Amino acid sequence: MVRISIELVPRSKDYLIEELKIIKDNFPSVTVINIPDLTRYQIRSWEGCVIAKNFFTDTIPHIRAIDINSDDRFVYLKNYLEKYNIKEVLVVSGDNPYESNRINNHSTSIELIKKFKKYLLNIKVYAAFDPYRQSLKREYDYLQKKLEIGVNGFFTQPFFDIKLIELFTPWFKETEVFWGISPVTSPWAKDYWETKNNVIFPEDFRPNLEWSRNFAIEAIKFIKNKNNQNIYFMPIKTNTFEYLKGIV
Repeated sequence: MVRISIELVPRSKDYLIEELKIIKDNFPSVTVINIPDLTRYQIRSWEGCVIAKNFFTDTIPHIRAIDINSDDRFVYLKNYLEKYNIKEVLVVSGDNPYESNRINNHSTSIELIKKFKKYLLNIKVYAAFDPYRQSLKREYDYLQKKLEIGVNGFFTQPFFDIKLIELFTPWFKETEVFWGISPVTSPWAKDYWETKNNVIFPEDFRPNLEWSRNFAIEAIKFIKNKNNQNIYFMPIKTNTFEYLKGIV
């Protein structure tokens, strides 16, 4: 059974609740909500997940390793997750050039994953997989290192090419993975992905909602019959209902 997750940005409590209602009322195949941790908003990812639990049983906060730079912060987070019965987390590095200079002794994602696996035995820990950030050899070695320390699965950066998903599928044949899918509906958005994330779009790509929706349908068809293969949608600056209707 493919698990389908939606990534929701916690811009505000009212915004988050409205999005959760739309998804719950219209898209029954969605069973998981994952929440990124964006420090420009007041709601942290784990707080957003508690809100989301009023609508969905399975919620996954993104935890930025750069922020968990002391034992006190880790203990606070551990207690919070246990209190609200949050059973899954996604650990990301959270590296940011503007923040790295002001936060000393911050944890790496590897270090934080180790802590979770040591002190929170009942929590499933996911790590990030990014095929664009470095050579494939280095990313493969990084993936293997995360598996060696006990990570339970991965969330990928968004993909825009089925051939690339097919290329990387063997890397996860025995490991749970959520393949990322995101709509890109403007030339500006395309430029952002190319400039900030080193994405190479396929030749047939078009920066509009129709192409993004068709690709999402194609991705689900490819993934749904594979073991441990899940999918998450990241509807950045796109109307969630308009994007997902007829897809999930």
